[in-house]
Amino acid sequence: MATKQAQAQQQAQLQAQLQQQAVDQKKIDEYIEKIHYSDRYSDDEFEYRHVILPKPLFKLIPKHYFSPEDSGVLRLLTEAEWRNIGITQSLGWVHYEVHAPEPHVLLFRRPKNFDAQAAQQQLFDQQQLANGKGATRNGRKK
Repeated sequence: MATKQAQAQQQAQLQAQLQQQAVDQKKIDEYIEKIHYSDRYSDDEFEYRHVILPKPLFKLIPKHYFSPEDSGVLRLLTEAEWRNIGITQSLGWVHYEVHAPEPHVLLFRRPKNFDAQAAQQQLFDQQQLANGKGATRNGRKK
């Protein structure tokens, strides 16, 4: 009896979490068009840009995206994570640094000679491998 109650309680908690995530995603969607993308700038090695999140959007970011040492500062995010919060950029950008005084400003870079076609091929290959199909080129497995 106790295990059925515990299972029901766990299921109710999971359902509540999923509902909260759906509400948070709707709120995130409201702020996506207010994200500011800087112009690109570069040095000899990289091109850079910064992305400024609206502060209300920043407050909706999942807690596990933040640094364990300082909960008010984001840790470096993976591409899937920054895309999940609504940032949209072409391929190759990497979240490389956080700026604690302005935690809603994310700093990105990618190699200056970045080849978008090569990145798209790499992404396609990774998706094919993840789907168990194996990457192919000219109909042959690599």
